[in-house]
Amino acid sequence: MNRGELTANGVRLSFLEEGDAGEPVVLLLHGLPSDATTWEHTMSGLAPTHHAYALDQRGQGRSDWPGEYSFELMRDDVLGFADGLGLREVTLVGHSAGGTVACLVAQERPSWLARLVVEDSPPPRPGAFVIPVPDRPEHELDYDWPVMPSLLRQLNEPDPAWWERLAEIAVPTLLISGGATSPLPVGLAAEAVARIPDAKLVTIEAGHQVHRVRPEEFLAELRAFLPL
Repeated sequence: MNRGELTANGVRLSFLEEGDAGEPVVLLLHGLPSDATTWEHTMSGLAPTHHAYALDQRGQGRSDWPGEYSFELMRDDVLGFADGLGLREVTLVGHSAGGTVACLVAQERPSWLARLVVEDSPPPRPGAFVIPVPDRPEHELDYDWPVMPSLLRQLNEPDPAWWERLAEIAVPTLLISGGATSPLPVGLAAEAVARIPDAKLVTIEAGHQVHRVRPEEFLAELRAFLPL
């Protein structure tokens, strides 16, 4: 597994890469707060047939910590990253906050996507849930603290267009729900899938961290959905 860097949208982005060039591309976006290493098992499982990238999103991992954070900025980071590497026909996979970023990317520029996978995190419908914004921990952090309250506040008061524009997602979409122990409201995943023209819902009873708690089942569903 190789690590690289690329500047996009004015931010230096660090990423992991595995697989042979020329094979179908998968780009993975982590949740909050995390980094690209959360995808190492998934990337290794995809390597025989796909060229996988996992991005450290701004304010996290080895990417820049610019102090300014929003889902729209992270969307633009992903678009700049894809342009910088000349990526096309990408399958975009996002977990948690990364899933919201992935959906915004799919709404903004579906032309370079092949498929979309969202792990336990459709964009929130206004009023669907409220996540308490925690106080900053006193210990040293391995991410830039402002990214946490900035994104949580957006999730608590989301732009209504995020939900409304799910109907504009024009690629096959897989939403993997963590089931009964997920923190998402019961039924929200099914509501989201019903709004996306070509989407299906798979439930893996693992809670919010599906790809970590049930890695082989997650990988099996992902591989079954991916183009070869």
